[in-house]
Amino acid sequence: MLLLIPHLFPPARLLEAATHNLRVPALEILLARGSLQPCPTEGCEAAVCQSLGIARQRDWPLAPITLEADGRTADDAYWLRADPVHLRVMRDRIVLADSSALDLSQLEAEALSASIAQHFGDTLHPVPLHPQRWYLQLTHPPRLTTTPLSVATGRDIDPIQPQGEDAQRYRTLLNELQMLLFAHPVNQAREARGELPVNSLWLWGGGVKPVVTQASVYVYARDAEACAIGRFCSAQVCPAPSKLEPSLIGRGDVIQLDALTPAGQCGDAYGWREALGAMEKNWFVPLLGALGRIGPQGLHLSDPVNGKTLHLRRADAWKIWRRPKRLMYSLRQTD
Repeated sequence: MLLLIPHLFPPARLLEAATHNLRVPALEILLARGSLQPCPTEGCEAAVCQSLGIARQRDWPLAPITLEADGRTADDAYWLRADPVHLRVMRDRIVLADSSALDLSQLEAEALSASIAQHFGDTLHPVPLHPQRWYLQLTHPPRLTTTPLSVATGRDIDPIQPQGEDAQRYRTLLNELQMLLFAHPVNQAREARGELPVNSLWLWGGGVKPVVTQASVYVYARDAEACAIGRFCSAQVCPAPSKLEPSLIGRGDVIQLDALTPAGQCGDAYGWREALGAMEKNWFVPLLGALGRIGPQGLHLSDPVNGKTLHLRRADAWKIWRRPKRLMYSLRQTD
C-alpha cells in the first residue's frame, strides 16, 4: 500500500512551531520502527503516475490526462497546464499563493483567457476547461521541465520556475503577461471585492497523451489530479476514507490524504498540529495495531512534496526495542 500524505515531513521552521508538547504516540512508534528514506520531491501527481505505470516524459504528463478528464480529447498534441495563480510579493521573495483561494468563476476564467489570447495570439492561448485548470496546446514540445502546482504553492518561486533550453522564452512571456493582467477589468473588480487577483499563470505537467496502462488497484483520493490519473488507467477510483479500515490492510492500493496540505502550504503551525492529531486517531493508531498484517511488500507513508517516505514492514510490529524519539527529531531524521 502507498499512503501519500503530503506535508507529513514539513520544513524545520514549521516543525519547531507545531510540535511543542505535541504527543502522537502511534506515529512516534511507527517512525521509530520503520525505515525513513528520501524520495523524489515531485508531488503526489508523480507518485500516483509512477504507481500506476505511467512513464515520465520531460515532465510527468498531467496536462493531457486531466484535459481528457475535463472533457477534451488530447489526440497526439502536446499539452501544458497553464493554471491561473496569484503571486504574492514578499519583502525578499515572491511566493505562490494557494490557487484554491482565488475561487475563480468560469466567466472570469473565460474573460481573462480571451484577453490573453487576443494579446499573444497562438503564442500563449490558454483554454480554460475549468476555472482552476487551463491548458496550452503547443505545436512543438517545448524543452521545459516544470514543478507541479501542488509542490510550488506556498514557496518562493525563483528556484522552482521552469527549467530547460526554452525556459527563458517562457519567463519573458509570463513577465509580459503579468503586466497585461495587472490592469485587467476582471482583476480590478476582484480587488474591489477584496478578492485576490489572477496575476500570472503557472506552467506545469506538459506532455503528450501517455500509453494507457490498466491498473488493477484502487485509488482513494479527493484530489482532482489523482482521480484523473486513476480513471485514465482504468483503476477503481473512490473518495479517500475518513479513517483506516481493516479491509485496506495488506493490499497494494494508493491512498492520498490531504488533511495536512492547507496548513503545510501556508506554514500554519496550529492548523498542521490539529490535522496531525486527527490523523493520529484515524490513521496512525489503527495502522500501528495492524502492522503485523500488512502485505509482503510493506507499506509506505510518503510525503512527495518534502521528499521523505517511511517504509513499514510486517516485521516492524515486533521491534519493540526501538524507542520513540521526540516527534520533531523523528520527522526530521533520514537514514
